[in-house]
Amino acid sequence: MKELNKFLHVVSINDFVEGHEVLETTWKQYKNIPELREESFILKGLINGATALALKVMGREKPSKQVWKTFLKYSPLIDTINSKHTILYKEAQKLLHVKYQELCN
Repeated sequence: MKELNKFLHVVSINDFVEGHEVLETTWKQYKNIPELREESFILKGLINGATALALKVMGREKPSKQVWKTFLKYSPLIDTINSKHTILYKEAQKLLHVKYQELCN
């Protein structure tokens, strides 16, 4: 999925707002297709992860922590849903964790 590759790129260069934007359309499409609805929650989680990082950069610590909890809530789905995008989802998940740690230090 080209959107996931773009997400990985923009998050890797700390453009967290764009990370949110590049997945939003796909998330909206997936959530309305019954067989992809579960997978839409993974996208929602990744979007929330990027949003949490953007909030953290803006110095909005409390909202960042709240939104990060949503990312963490949906992260386990990556290991339970059978998707052709699982490898990219795991890569995105790992990258978000790395970026979060960088911003916390």
